[in-house]
Amino acid sequence: MNNYTPFDRFLLKVGKIPGALMIVPLFLGVVVNTVIPEALLIGSFTTALFKNGLAVLIGLFFLSVGSQITFKAALPSVEKGLVLLLAKFGIAALFGLSVAFFFEEGVFLGMLPLAIIAAMSNSNGSLYVALTSQFGNRTDKGAISILSINDGPFLTLVALGVAGLAAFPLMALFSAVFPMIFGFILGNISSLARKFLEAGEKLIIPFAAFAIGASINLQVLVGEGSIGVILGLVTVIFSGGAAIASLYVWHVVRRHPGPTRNLVSAASEASVAGNAIATPAVVAALDPSYVAVQDAATAQIAAAVVVTAFVLPFFVAWFANWQKRRGVTPENEEAFYESNRSKAVTDKLVT
Repeated sequence: MNNYTPFDRFLLKVGKIPGALMIVPLFLGVVVNTVIPEALLIGSFTTALFKNGLAVLIGLFFLSVGSQITFKAALPSVEKGLVLLLAKFGIAALFGLSVAFFFEEGVFLGMLPLAIIAAMSNSNGSLYVALTSQFGNRTDKGAISILSINDGPFLTLVALGVAGLAAFPLMALFSAVFPMIFGFILGNISSLARKFLEAGEKLIIPFAAFAIGASINLQVLVGEGSIGVILGLVTVIFSGGAAIASLYVWHVVRRHPGPTRNLVSAASEASVAGNAIATPAVVAALDPSYVAVQDAATAQIAAAVVVTAFVLPFFVAWFANWQKRRGVTPENEEAFYESNRSKAVTDKLVT
C-alpha cells in the first residue's frame, strides 16, 4: 500500500506524457496567459517568478546542467553540440535565404525569411535538456553547452548579414554560455557542488516552462500566426532531419559501433525557442527595413514555438523507441565511451 493522494496519482499519470516536465507547465502558462493574463501581473514575487523570471530560471538551469558534465563526457558532448549547432544553423540559413532570394516577393507559403531563420536556428534549450534527460544520456544533455550558442538573435544576425546586419554581439554570446561554463567548472572541482546543483536539472524545468508559456497567447494561432503552424512543422521535419542525418554521419566518421549510434539528441533539437519570439524586434531595431514585417514574423515564430513544444516530445518518444527496436540505445553509447576511457587509463598505466 502507498500513501498517494488523489492528486499524487494524477501527477503520476501526467508524468507519463512524453516531456511532461516541460510540456504540461508550458501548456498551463499558455492557458493562464490567454484566459486570465492579469493573474500573472499582480506584482511582487508572483510576477517575478511566473511571468518575468525566465532569464534567471534559464541561467540557473544552465548552471545546474553544466555542473553535471564531467571532463570525461566533455569531448563527446562538445562534438555532438558542434555537429547539431552547424546542422541546425545551416538548414535555417539555407532555407531562409533561399526563400528570400529565389521566391516571389521573398515569401514561401506565407512564411517570412526573418521568421524562418529566427525560428529554425534557435532551439528550446530547456525542452532539449528535458527530453534528453528522459530519453538520452549525459553526452546528449552535455551538448547543450554548445547548443546554447543559438539562444537569442546572434545566429539570425549572422545569417542576415547579407542584408546589412554586420554587428555581431560577441559579448551577448559569451553571456549566454557563461552560466554553463561556470557550472562545469564548479562541478569538476567539487563533488559537493555537483551533488548540490544536481537537483536543479529537474527542479527548475517546470517553472521555466510555465514562464515560457506565460509569454504566449493562443490567439497567435489566428491570422498571421496560423502560418507559424506550418513553420513549426517545417522546423521539426527539416531542422530535425538535418540534425539526425548530420549526427549519424558523425558517428560513422568516428567509427562508432552500430548499437552506439544514438541520435536522440538530434531529434530533441528540432524545436523553436520561446526567446526567438523577440528576435524580429532586435533585428528591426538594427535595421529599420524589417519594421514592416516585425509583427507578422513575431506571430509566426510564436505559433511555431507552440507547435514544436507540443509536437516534439511525442516525436522524440517515438524516435527513441524506434531506435531502441533496432538495438541502438543511449546506454550503449555511454558504455562505449566509458570503456574507451577505462582502456585509455589502463594503457597509460601499463606504459
